[in-house]
Amino acid sequence: MTTETHVDNSTPALDPNRWKALGVIAIAQLMVVLDASIVNIALPNLQQDLGITDSNRQWVVTAYTLAFGGLLLLGGRIADYWGRKRSFLVGLVGFAGASAIGGFAQNQAMLFGSRALQGAMAALLAPAALSLITTTFTDSKERAKAFGVYGGLSAGGAAIGLILGGLLTEYASWRWCLGVNVPIAVIAFILAVPAVHESKASGDTRYDIPGAVTSTAGLVTLVYGITKAGEDGWGSTSALTYFGAAAILLVAFFVIEAKTSHPLLPVRVLTERNRGASYLTSLIVGSGLFGMFLFLSIYFQGILQYSPVKSGLLFLPFSVGVGISAGLASQLLPKFGPRYVSFVGLLMATAGLLLLTRLTPTSAYVSDILPALILMSLGMGLVFVPLSATALFGVGNHDAGVASAVLNTSQQIGGALGTAFLNTIATTATANYFIEKQIVPDPMNDPMSYAQGLTHGFTHAFIWSAGLLTLGAIVWVFMINADKDTLAANDAPGAHIG
Repeated sequence: MTTETHVDNSTPALDPNRWKALGVIAIAQLMVVLDASIVNIALPNLQQDLGITDSNRQWVVTAYTLAFGGLLLLGGRIADYWGRKRSFLVGLVGFAGASAIGGFAQNQAMLFGSRALQGAMAALLAPAALSLITTTFTDSKERAKAFGVYGGLSAGGAAIGLILGGLLTEYASWRWCLGVNVPIAVIAFILAVPAVHESKASGDTRYDIPGAVTSTAGLVTLVYGITKAGEDGWGSTSALTYFGAAAILLVAFFVIEAKTSHPLLPVRVLTERNRGASYLTSLIVGSGLFGMFLFLSIYFQGILQYSPVKSGLLFLPFSVGVGISAGLASQLLPKFGPRYVSFVGLLMATAGLLLLTRLTPTSAYVSDILPALILMSLGMGLVFVPLSATALFGVGNHDAGVASAVLNTSQQIGGALGTAFLNTIATTATANYFIEKQIVPDPMNDPMSYAQGLTHGFTHAFIWSAGLLTLGAIVWVFMINADKDTLAANDAPGAHIG
């Protein structure tokens, strides 16, 4: 009864600008998410233009993910203490500036530096955006709709980035893949000033400097180790050295957090069952899903010989499907709770990945690839909406920013880990195929055999991707225990559910 009274009393105090604020937050979130993939299709063009070697081209992506993943926890705490609106606005300005520098880059050092700065600004912007949703929407049904928008963009942003990257690369220049962020950020900033209300943590707002240093260094080292594993192999000395250093730094971080009076990441944020399940599932799903975009992009351009713009547009059904299912998930979440909505979604996405394991060098898009994309997209919309909601379940106003940062961190670390791991699976399977068939890979004189070897590697990677999503479904359905009633009782920001 106490919870019901609280919900009724909070209704008149609903923010009249909340839907305008959501529109602004959605613009910023889309910009951050798609920026991780928009340059993928542009890589061949920018590599040639700036004279970037094959060994260094991965830094166009890695410089962004290193800074983003490594600084997210600190960015979330800055948003909590300094102010979420203020952090959001500063993040927008910084992101626009970094994008402009990248668009005008004259050499690889300038480009890599701008991408790292983009990642740092995204680490401030992303947790501020998600925590603003949970502090702005205080009604569970409205919050579900808001998370529907956020979850749809989180799931479909990578595909949208590939589409936009293909269009800009073919009809304008690869530089616009970065420059396009400038007008978007400026528009979002102008709209955010009147629409978004400030919120910040109260009470102890001292920064945990030792925790910030060890967590940032640990996460950066971990992501870099994953990158080296993708380059040199998981058992290489370089990869193992970085993994060992990351383990030491992260263990030190958790020891500090357990003892300090003002932790950067309070243990209570992780130990609540539903939030912990959300972070773990996000890590696993990111590992399984991110590689799909990479392999299909290579398949479209390298095997089927499609142009960049056509390759990008072929992902459009995925974005549309995510948008549709995210809207459906926002309606289902208040009625059925998060547990089985996302479980069904994960099973659908797994089935879509299994369909991709049947690909051959002569597969047809409409009959062999499109059904898989539709099934995956409809499933992922059902996953990301409840995932976003439960990640901030009962977190309290003091920790909303850092809880948002943990969700983003799990996605980034999962994506980096999965991409490196699945790429190793694919390349190893391709090499074994050539050895077993006694084929010397020659894309010029024997393109069909070469294409068969590459496709063989991709299908093996898709099998592992499906396995990871199955693991995510198991973790989710057994760990999540929040239902529709406890979600509704969590209406007010700062409410804690026991």
